[in-house]
Amino acid sequence: MPRICHFEIHAENPERAITFYTSVFGWKFQQWGDQPYWLIETGPKGQSGIDGGLLPRHGAPPVGGEPVNAFVCTVDVDNLDAYSAKVTEHGATLAVPKMPIPTVGWLAYYKDTEGNIFGMMQSDPEAK
Repeated sequence: MPRICHFEIHAENPERAITFYTSVFGWKFQQWGDQPYWLIETGPKGQSGIDGGLLPRHGAPPVGGEPVNAFVCTVDVDNLDAYSAKVTEHGATLAVPKMPIPTVGWLAYYKDTEGNIFGMMQSDPEAK
């Protein structure tokens, strides 16, 4: 079956978004030629996960308090509480508090510095 092979982050301020994701997750960004587009490397090749791109937003940012109207990417983290503190320290805001996903792990949603919602998941088969 077809699988997702690439994601994109739309940003009002690409440099601010690059700083956020580099500071929090250690992702690597490389501008694609002279285009206003940056390739994102989220981890070593051959590991599970996907890489993506970042580009300037072509329109208004998401409106607060409205339902999600896009795909939401979730980042696998080893300690949700530690990463929750780290993302808020770097400008993210809480969208949905930490919750258990029984037998899977712990999940929370945040808005990045550009207003985009992303999730973070800590695996924990004992989560209840």
